[in-house]
Amino acid sequence: MPDSDIRLRQAYAGIAVITGGGRGIGASIARALAGDGWSVVVSARTRDQIDKIAAETGGRAVPMDVASPESVTKAFGEIGHADLLVANAGVGGEADFWHTFEVNVLGVHLCCDAAVAAGASRIVITGSGSAYLPGLSSTAYSASKAAICRYGETLNNRLDIPVFVFSPGLVQTEMTSNFPANAPWTPPELAPELVRKLATGRYDALAGRYIHAEHDDVDDLLARADEIREQDLNAIRLRR
Repeated sequence: MPDSDIRLRQAYAGIAVITGGGRGIGASIARALAGDGWSVVVSARTRDQIDKIAAETGGRAVPMDVASPESVTKAFGEIGHADLLVANAGVGGEADFWHTFEVNVLGVHLCCDAAVAAGASRIVITGSGSAYLPGLSSTAYSASKAAICRYGETLNNRLDIPVFVFSPGLVQTEMTSNFPANAPWTPPELAPELVRKLATGRYDALAGRYIHAEHDDVDDLLARADEIREQDLNAIRLRR
């Protein structure tokens, strides 16, 4: 690893809050950030899961139900200062339409508000290709992820700190356990590696843009940052 990369990582390490951090993609992100020297706060509803990941990463476990304003307020009161929020908690399925929105949209909003109040200087939101891919029938999940992609873009415009929305791709987790074995799976290491990079501050010129962990090379995007802004690329738009 180049010395300059090590220095950059150390310069930006601080306290990182990862919601939905007890398993799957969130747990992998917590491990990646801890490996870069971040002090991680692992949050989710299930205490046993976050205790395990916190112990593994040398971080803290703080229970939080992101869909509950009271729970979010209590959790961030316990966390105190935060430098980075990874708003990763989410649910899939169609059984309870409105609950999907409460977790995937309201939950992100509540955590972003709380993190900004706690001093966060960067926010990364887990989106999904379901926000724009054609041919889907999962109305609750797809609509909630479309909403959160737009939310992240507009929040980035409103705040004076960078806000990113990324898609981890199709990763094998408990949420995707009903997918066929031959589905076009995304390597699980790509999402945490992308978040690790976004957390450094090096890629802030890409804030507000949709970034896919598998299909986007952020170094290439960074080199094309002016073109991306001028042509309004990596954004969900209606083209006519």
